[in-house]
Order: sequence, then C-alpha cells, then structure tokens
Amino acid sequence: MVTRHDAPSPEPGQSPPVAYPGQGKLAARSRRFSFRRSPRWFKITSAVVAVLLIAVIAFGGYWVWRLQSNISSSALGAGGVRTEGPVDDSKDRLQILVLGTDTRSGKNGQFGTTDQSSGYGQSDVMMLLDISADNNHVNVISFPRDLLVDVPACTDNKTGKQYPERQNAMINSAMAEAGIGCAVDTVNKLTGLEVDHFMMADFNAVTELSKAVGGVDVCVSTAVNDPDSGLHLPKGTSQVEGDQALAFLRTRHAFSDGGDLGRIKAQQSFLGSLVRKLKADGTLGNPQKMLGIADTVTKNLTVDNGLASVPALLTIAGRLKNIDPAKVNFITVPNVPAASDPNRLDLDQPAASNFFAALTKSPDLSQPAPSAAASPAPSTEAPKAGYNKALQPVTVANGTGVTGRSQEIGSLLSAGGFTKLAKIQADARPQTMVYYGAGFADVAADVAAMFGLPATSVQQVASVQGVQLYAGQDFASGDKPTLPAPKPNDVVAQTAQDQTCQTTNPVG
Repeated sequence: MVTRHDAPSPEPGQSPPVAYPGQGKLAARSRRFSFRRSPRWFKITSAVVAVLLIAVIAFGGYWVWRLQSNISSSALGAGGVRTEGPVDDSKDRLQILVLGTDTRSGKNGQFGTTDQSSGYGQSDVMMLLDISADNNHVNVISFPRDLLVDVPACTDNKTGKQYPERQNAMINSAMAEAGIGCAVDTVNKLTGLEVDHFMMADFNAVTELSKAVGGVDVCVSTAVNDPDSGLHLPKGTSQVEGDQALAFLRTRHAFSDGGDLGRIKAQQSFLGSLVRKLKADGTLGNPQKMLGIADTVTKNLTVDNGLASVPALLTIAGRLKNIDPAKVNFITVPNVPAASDPNRLDLDQPAASNFFAALTKSPDLSQPAPSAAASPAPSTEAPKAGYNKALQPVTVANGTGVTGRSQEIGSLLSAGGFTKLAKIQADARPQTMVYYGAGFADVAADVAAMFGLPATSVQQVASVQGVQLYAGQDFASGDKPTLPAPKPNDVVAQTAQDQTCQTTNPVG
C-alpha cells in the first residue's frame, strides 16, 4: 500500500500555497534535467555560438593588435611654441598635415638609392587637411615643394640635435634635417595656424593603397610617355595602380608646363577620383574592405603621438566617411615665381596672407574674408612714433607700371615726416606691400597706416634694409592704393566631385 503524503496544513494566519496545473511534476522533472541529457541540436547550437563568439573576439583582438603594431609615430613639433590646447578629435575643427616622403631608406629602396634621399627624406607632397567641426567643409591646401619659406629653428626629437633657422629655403626641405615636427612648425609659422596632427606616407603607401582599392581613374589630354617617372598613359581616361599610380603622382614633366604646379593639380585630381571611388563602392562602410585598406595604410604610415592608436585613426575615418565630395575643396596656396630664382616660388602677397586670414577665421571659404577695413591694421591717424621719422631709411619701389610714380609717392612720405628716402624701379606687381628688415616693424606699421594698408600687407623680409614700400598697380594714382575686396573662395581649384582631365606638357 502506498502511503500518501499530503501537503502540510498552513499555520494559523498564513495563506495556503497557490496551486497551478502540473505543480509538483515540474520539480520532479527538473531533477532529471541536465546538459548531458539535453537534445543534440541544443548541444550543437550552443557549441557553435560559443565558438563564433570566441572567434569574433579573437578576430577583433587580432586586427586591433595587428593595426596597432603597424603604426609608427613621432612628436608633433620640433620645439615650436604652441598657444592652443589639445582638440577633441571627434567634434572640434581639425587640421592635419599630410606629407609624402621621398626617402629611399628601407622598403622604399626599390624606388631609388639612399644617396638620392635617405633618413627623414624631403616632403614630396605637403597638404593641409582642414575639417570643420560640423564635418560640412573640408579644405585640402597644397604647398608647392618649390615654395621658398623661412624654416624655424628645430630640434630633432630622436637625437636632440638642434638646427638653426633657415631663410629662403624650399619648404620640402623643412623635415630633411630635424624630422617631421620641423615641417609642422614651418607650416604653423607660414600660415599662422596650429596643426593638430600629421600623417606621413612613403612611396610604398601609394603603390599598395592603389592596389587595395582596385585602381584609380585618371585622365590626360594627350598620350603620356615620361621616361623620368615611368608614366605611360594613352589619351583619355585610364585606371592606374601600383607603380603607375605612383608615377602619376610624382611626374614633374608630364603635365602643364612641366613644373610643380602642374603636378599638384594632378595630385588633387587623383585624390578627388580616389574619394569618389571609395564613396561609390561603399568601401568606407564595408568593414572587410576597410580592414584591408587600414592594414595597407598603417604599414606605410607615420603619425604624431596623438594619432598613434587604432581608436584615434577610426575617429578621423568616421568623420570623413559621410562627407559630400562636392564639399572637399582642393586649394593651392597663392604663389608667384620667386624674385630670387624663376625656378622657385614665393607666396603671392597680400593674396596669401588674406587667404590664411580667411582660413583662420573659418573653414567655410564661401564666407567673405576680413576686408581691408576690418583687418587689424594700425590706425590711419598720425602715428605717435617713439623714434625720429626723419632718420628712418624708407625705399619706394615703383611697381605701378607708371613712369615717375615713385616721385609722387615719395612726396607723400616726405609730407608724413619720412624724409630719408630712396627710389628704385621694380617689376610690376598687382598689389602694394610694405616690407621691412629686422628692427623696423614699428616703422613699417606706421608707413602702412599712412596709406590705409591692412596688416596682411606688411611682411618682414631678411634682405630688406629698413622699410620698403613696394607700390603696386593698385597705387598707380591717388593718395592711397585701391584695395579690392578679397575673395578667398576663388582659390579653390577643384572639388573632389569634379572629374578633371590633366593638360599634358607639349614639350614633356
């Protein structure tokens, strides 16, 4: 006989337990339930999910480790003074100096010998990438390698060796002695901006990246066969990758008049085509493709210490991936043939200063630049000089194109108290400038104030003794130069949306 065990009666004042269908049976079955006796499909599914989770974690960890191992880094500057604090890469306006080194050291030996360029190398390409805080405006500003500038005193962060300031030096030589940080300090001094980061790639980066994206479309007006660079292209549109992509970016003789400016236009066109391809292919939103490109790029990239991590680089990539190519402006700094060497370039003043002032104000170059009236020029009232104006050497350089005009301008200076005058004939220039030597900044400011010139029209030049008023064609008559309203957006050569065809050099 089976003895029945009834549930205990509740104590007085307690509610009886609530009964539900199957009560007691579930508990009995639960004692028999175990993973060993679970259905086969459950075991298999659980094992597969576990393996996949481990694989995903391992895969992600492997790629983070691999990309991080690829990255090389260096200090952002070479001793230059910074007045701005660090930026938030995810939301602030960013300025990144992009450099291409021509070094033949290491894996770049296939492109030449170390006696051509070793160590840090020279900057074959120098572009400033300017990204607005809202990501709606991107400017890519090219600096010609032949541009003559003043390179500040720099210290090599690796060796501690100090290098003195160099005047009238080619900008591409800025990093050759003291490293990438010296190139950054040079651009800061030249533009008045403060670069937040840098990225430097070598020859191999171009060849490998162009292969990774499956080639880049380029166009030439006539067939090109350049033995110096090795570029060989038929007339019209072609797809270049590997060595041909590098040759397209490096050739000096194939485009325009065979100079550096024609090469810059080709480089800008190449980058625009690359941007369009990445957007059209959906590459920037495809993790698998991006990993391949990231692996290729990071193997051949040196960045500043602030960008030397995978998350930091992903932050920059994330800001760029949704930008409209039509809002990516390619610009070359205003320049003219150098007075000291027709094969070199000088900044075209005051256009260059006006452009840098506009860029400092806003990355949106469709906005009007600071006008002459709004520039921080000295007051046009009679200056209260702390010196004897009659003793200050002032030269009038007649670049107005009007014979005898220096005499009339000299009379205006004499009436203002500057009587120690010299007059010389000069090449015609569009706009009037005031140049000065060391120790004459206050005199130059007062001369500029007499003629209503903005501060951007005043520049220190080592070769000038005292002060030189270089009268341009805007000062061909009257008591003051006629200053046109600057239009900085006119400097935009093309956007990443434009599909351009490079004009070839007829004698190249």
